Amino acid sequence: MNQTQSPNISTLKAEVARFREELSIRDKLVQQLSQELFRLVKDNTAYAPRPEVAGDYRSEVRLLREQLQGVEQQVQFYQEQLQHRDLEIQQLRQTIRELNERGQMLEQVIRELPKVYTRKFAERLAPIKTKIMALQSENRQLQADLVAVTDRLAARGMRLEPPTLEFQLDLPDISQQQSLTLLSHV
Repeated sequence: MNQTQSPNISTLKAEVARFREELSIRDKLVQQLSQELFRLVKDNTAYAPRPEVAGDYRSEVRLLREQLQGVEQQVQFYQEQLQHRDLEIQQLRQTIRELNERGQMLEQVIRELPKVYTRKFAERLAPIKTKIMALQSENRQLQADLVAVTDRLAARGMRLEPPTLEFQLDLPDISQQQSLTLLSHV
């Protein structure tokens, strides 16, 4: 609710209370006047109001009734305004509750995001680690085979000198193996 609406509502409530009080006072006055007229007419016909005086009372009563109707219309209008404001307040409170619930849900999602990202990263990294471990195993096997072949060639008495070899092998050097080992620890 706006701060401007709050004073308006309290002002409207004060006006409604004031109008009701005025209405009550006027009702009492009309009732007293009616009783007094009835008593005067009933008790003593000598004191019966003259037609012009009775006309004055009637016009005053009519005027009071018209004012009373105006006040009743104003009271009804203000009551409708208050009902409208109350409905609007209820809708705003409901909206606030819904927004608070949504905000709490979003806060929960934000708190869980790091865990989700960590899990997803681990899921994506698992096949890569498996592939690296397989490549390292294959590399160790190939190195073992190479040592075995070199030992067999040495046992046969063949001497490997680069100019006499017809083929050359591209073997990974140790620095590459170390980088692969480092990747397996990631």
